[in-house]
Amino acid sequence: MSFTKFVLVVKYDGTQYHGFQWQAGLATIQAELERAIEKLCGQSSRVMAASRTDAGVHAKGQVVSFWAKPALSTLTLVKALNYYLPGDIAVKAAYKVSNDFNVRRDALSREYCYYILNSETRSPFSKMFALFMPKILDIEVMSRACQLMQGKHDFMSFATSLGSVRSTVRHVYEAKISKREDFVIFHVEADSFLPHQVRNTVGLLSRLGLGKIGIGDFYDIMEAKSLGLAGPRAPACGLWLTKVNYSKPFGLESSEVKLVGVEDENL
Repeated sequence: MSFTKFVLVVKYDGTQYHGFQWQAGLATIQAELERAIEKLCGQSSRVMAASRTDAGVHAKGQVVSFWAKPALSTLTLVKALNYYLPGDIAVKAAYKVSNDFNVRRDALSREYCYYILNSETRSPFSKMFALFMPKILDIEVMSRACQLMQGKHDFMSFATSLGSVRSTVRHVYEAKISKREDFVIFHVEADSFLPHQVRNTVGLLSRLGLGKIGIGDFYDIMEAKSLGLAGPRAPACGLWLTKVNYSKPFGLESSEVKLVGVEDENL
């Protein structure tokens, strides 16, 4: 029997998981998705993700693919998988796509947001989804640093490890700081990211915003191209994968009208 490639847009609270990627004996998002697919389809299927989020990192717009029998409708797939998945993982949409579509290689960019609760008082409702910082951050100087990061640069200083990474050059299409009520939000879009790049960036931006370093120090660290120099990294709790962008809509059959990614939401 022939199989069809399906794509899912997935949202999850990563608090209780050791990242997206499957790890023996550990709870991961991939393992839960594959378990739900096997229950629904009666067969095992390997899931591929557009961005492999780390332990404790959340997602509003993760994009994954897998193979299954073509008889499944996309609407049925969404409803059935959400029935089998645990409460902290949900499928937003499903698509049938061409066999040569690759969720990782065909992605043009990934977008992440990091939430900081910048308030004198902590909130019990956001402690798992945002970093609490009671001292007021200087958003203006943080925004100036964001401008330095835009464009194509060597971000080695913002990586914790390299592993199989061939190049530390990344193209940052947008980096900005915004304020929404008591939240300071760092938004970044790039073609791809180095290991822990976003969290190391937030850690350095936070020290800049607190006056512990100056804008010249930020620039020097960026230009040093020295592995891990931007650390220590910010905690995982505030980081969200918000959207994955592609050059054209997913292909053959859709469970909804909106085609790519998930818009940012309030916490």
